[in-house]
Amino acid sequence: MTPFTIGIAGCLLLFILLLTSLPVAYCMAGIGIAGFALIVSPHAAFTMMTRDLFDIFSSYDLIVIPLFVFMGQMAFHSGISGKLFDTAYKWTGSLPGGLAMATVGACTGFGAICGSGPATAATMSAVALPEMKRYNYSPALAGGCVAAGGSLGMLIPPSVVLIVYSIMTEQSIGTLFLAGILPGIFIAFLFCVVIFINCKRDPQYGPAGPRTSIKEKIISLKGVVETILLFVVVMGGMFLGFFTPTEAGAIGAAGSLIIAIVKRKLTFKTLIRSLKETIRTSCMILVIVAGAVIFGHFLAVTQIPLEFASWLISLEIPGWLVISIILLFYMFAGCFIDALALVLLTIPIFFPVIKDLGYNPVWFGIMIVVVTQMGVITPPVGVNVYVVSGMERDIPLQTIFKGTMPFLAALVFAAIILIIFPQLTLLLPNLLQ
Repeated sequence: MTPFTIGIAGCLLLFILLLTSLPVAYCMAGIGIAGFALIVSPHAAFTMMTRDLFDIFSSYDLIVIPLFVFMGQMAFHSGISGKLFDTAYKWTGSLPGGLAMATVGACTGFGAICGSGPATAATMSAVALPEMKRYNYSPALAGGCVAAGGSLGMLIPPSVVLIVYSIMTEQSIGTLFLAGILPGIFIAFLFCVVIFINCKRDPQYGPAGPRTSIKEKIISLKGVVETILLFVVVMGGMFLGFFTPTEAGAIGAAGSLIIAIVKRKLTFKTLIRSLKETIRTSCMILVIVAGAVIFGHFLAVTQIPLEFASWLISLEIPGWLVISIILLFYMFAGCFIDALALVLLTIPIFFPVIKDLGYNPVWFGIMIVVVTQMGVITPPVGVNVYVVSGMERDIPLQTIFKGTMPFLAALVFAAIILIIFPQLTLLLPNLLQ
């Protein structure tokens, strides 16, 4: 067989294995090593594997991942997530679906110090679901808004997916973080609009809560001070050039630790729990990255990325149609494959096409995250839905999936707007650079 044929067979085998729910990292690494051995030699394949593993696990740039994960863990244990929800509820609780809107607002704020969609969904499940249950919210709305709101953690900086994308494509992490802010706020706004319309149409879907005075609303803003302070110090310092993205992660981790100490929320038990969860999450991400790098080197020797890029560019169709086909692929594949694994798997194939067509790599990175957000709330993978279901056993899985459908429509609308108006994504990077 030719290298190209081996490459096609390897890609098909990988997708089949992924559908069986085998660990993503091991599937990519195993097929990458086997394919590389067939095309080059077994000795070269194992040499490539050991070099890639060493490079990934000793990478200075990737240190930023465990640092931001730890920052999110400490923020959760110091009670920041609960305060964000309380503040958002004071401002929106009296509206139809106000608790659900508060959940989306709290997810947006917590995503700014977390960086992970499933972690944001898990945190807000513990904080918001009991309150919505107490106010007799529809289980579909309650579960759906937490799962969808949690997906904002993938886009609002610091985003783990954007960090990995920046390293793979050699784009500025700071620029990508800036580009994710306005689309993230825009999508959060659309989620709130969806909630308001549905609850206005059926008041029992999400009953309005008690009114709060202006004084209570203003006093409640104290609950967001720590989040804003942490976000401004970390992101502001990075954007202004005071420290690198890796140093920003260290500053953020130290800042969240200091907040927990000052608020007397830090105990030996919570510290150990935060460290364990940070290690578990970081190792999972790094192993997936290592597997994807190995598989990427296998794809490189097959010439599939180059051939695919040449074929797409040679088609007699407009560039916008090519980009639409690519994004539709991400939307569909995201329903079956984990978002981070999908990005790592496909960037070596699609990124050369994007560059040759002249599209902005930063805009493309944000668009990938937006369309893969759909995958975390749609079956069969729907990782955020499974997280919410695991946190709240009383809500059936199918009910949560049903509740995410209006938010899926909002994400599709947001993707269309961001394609038509890329300036919305690039406004902040262009202003601050």
